[in-house]
Amino acid sequence: MAEILVLYYSLHGNVARMAKHVARGVDQVDGMQARLRTVPRVSTVCEATEDSLPPEGPPYAEAADLIECAGLVLGSPTRFGNMAAALKYFLDGTGDAWLSGSLIGKPAGVFTSTASLHGGQETTLVSMMLPLLHHGMIVAGLPYSESALFETESGGTPYGASHLAGQDNRLPLTGHEQILCTALGRRVAELARDLERGRQT
Repeated sequence: MAEILVLYYSLHGNVARMAKHVARGVDQVDGMQARLRTVPRVSTVCEATEDSLPPEGPPYAEAADLIECAGLVLGSPTRFGNMAAALKYFLDGTGDAWLSGSLIGKPAGVFTSTASLHGGQETTLVSMMLPLLHHGMIVAGLPYSESALFETESGGTPYGASHLAGQDNRLPLTGHEQILCTALGRRVAELARDLERGRQT
């Protein structure tokens, strides 16, 4: 089974819930399965350290997770229209993968959650795409053949899946948001499968 790395940072749990729907989409594709990973918070105290395993949820990502994956889906809450520092910190440490070219030609997608509807969803998604393009990955969005893009009244963009969490971060994922998360995971997995088949012919 080839694996798609679903890598995310989540503070209030919304991005983590999205990641599970993305993973379901990956698992719907024959021969593909999701590998869920997260990243630790960035501390302002230089001496602070995190345990090697988070208290709950999937393990922290390692360089090997990137190298071994057939595709990648990144998720982050928005921070002033940008990805969260914790995810950026992890990506900043992927120079070895860049030097080796281990991500070149692999498909990737992105997803995010914001407190307000116009709180930087699209710019956050684009901010996550930039390092993926530098790695030579094939960035996939969501096509408008996904009818939920037309029907949603909350999250959902052609740049990637998104969620409106509300000012208190407590709004649940809507049906359309769940559909688009699943569609994103399935699309990246299908692209990874098809690219691999093309290499074998």
